[in-house]
Amino acid sequence: MKKDILHDIIAQKQIELTQQKASVPESALEEMLDGRPADGRSMKKALAESRVGIIAEFKRKSPSKGWINRDANPLEVAEGYVRSKASALSVLTDEPFFGGTLKDLANIRKAVEVPVLRKDFIISRYQLLQAKLTGADAVLLIAAALSPKDCFLLAQEAHNLNLEVLLELHSEEELGHYNEYVDMVGINNRNLGTFHTDVENSFRMAGKLPKDAVRVSESGISSPETIHRLREAGYQGFLIGETFMKTPDPGKALSDFIKRLDL
Repeated sequence: MKKDILHDIIAQKQIELTQQKASVPESALEEMLDGRPADGRSMKKALAESRVGIIAEFKRKSPSKGWINRDANPLEVAEGYVRSKASALSVLTDEPFFGGTLKDLANIRKAVEVPVLRKDFIISRYQLLQAKLTGADAVLLIAAALSPKDCFLLAQEAHNLNLEVLLELHSEEELGHYNEYVDMVGINNRNLGTFHTDVENSFRMAGKLPKDAVRVSESGISSPETIHRLREAGYQGFLIGETFMKTPDPGKALSDFIKRLDL
């Protein structure tokens, strides 16, 4: 029987949330938000209007590969991504499995003007409040980690906080998680149970997605040729992390990648 990594991640996330809420109650987060500007940058608009469409990700490690770039400086990487014309940034904020923190997101937000996505395993309104407080413009909701009802409620609450929603799907069975509060639909080419990656999953799912959805292909994209094919299939966003983060200079790796796109 294959190990279900997603199950382990969610179990750990529930433990973390219990500890965080005991330390800083949800009501305290709400008080911190009171009076703050509500508006954020639109990741949906950035992707729809971009010729590149790359969401460049800051990611130190993964459950399947271990450390990818343990000592990466979030500010240096983010600024390099922006100089290289990333349309948006994704910041992993899960620490045990991906080596990220909310501090990474907060620091990156202060340094860049492009939209920033909080990428985590969000199962609670508490995490949406954290995302808003640290400056995220959008949040990832993962269908495999949520019931359709919980997905709807979290997406609705994200909009109440002026956060855009990227809904991540992997299979046709998860299409029922799509709802009116979803701004972008991501197809994860990585199975979160086994972490096996197959970019063809985006092509299999393309024709099953709502026709007016801003579509994002996630994981396993390592060549410009794949992006050209994905664009032909209707995708406007391309979330890429490991391809850049495994190099000594992720920003330069992105720049070289975009030059090869020959737009």
